[in-house]
Amino acid sequence: MKKQTILIVEDEAHIAEILIAYCQNAGYLVEHHCSGKEVVGFVEDNSIDLMLLDLMLPDIDGLEICKKIRSFSELPIIMITAKGEEIDKLLGLEFGADDYICKPFSPREVMARVKTVLRRAGNNNEIDATQVIKHSGFEMKINAFEVTFKGQFLDLTPREFLIVRLFLENSGRVFSREEILVYAYSDTFDISDRNIDTHIKNIRKKINNIAPEVDPINSVYGIGYKFNKLS
Repeated sequence: MKKQTILIVEDEAHIAEILIAYCQNAGYLVEHHCSGKEVVGFVEDNSIDLMLLDLMLPDIDGLEICKKIRSFSELPIIMITAKGEEIDKLLGLEFGADDYICKPFSPREVMARVKTVLRRAGNNNEIDATQVIKHSGFEMKINAFEVTFKGQFLDLTPREFLIVRLFLENSGRVFSREEILVYAYSDTFDISDRNIDTHIKNIRKKINNIAPEVDPINSVYGIGYKFNKLS
């Protein structure tokens, strides 16, 4: 079985050494960059299964790297940051990060999150190739991780994909933020349900880029959200 490759982008040598050692001990191949300037090109030219990305790099902001990679790839990204403020987490989600871990951290927790994110990405690829969801102009190909709306590609992050799938499979049902959070995140520790509001905002924006007059995701005051069938 081919070993999976983890790309670690971390400028603090002692932290990088710890992450490299734990990833290698867990059986992963490891690539390490201590700055951000070559990362986007490296991802474009190499087969990477997951990236551990430091937010505060000496040359390029980690969020900017995440944004650039999301323009062409759904590579799973776990952001590592010394900043624990909620705004940083919301910004990261807006740019497409899949998970977060804040310094100081337990290396074992990092590895647990790595395995969870990789497992989720793998499960998306293992679903029956014939499984397609069609609803209200949306067509979701589960195995290909693709969604179109009115025939146009809807560029969703992995987390957004899961949320849209939940809605498409449960039209008309009201979901609380907590229910959506549990569905979209395998580990909800230290994840605020406000993250769901950010995801919904981004999904609406992407739908509106295709059809400005359409808003199939309705807010239900005091509860959460529901998806209404479009006429």
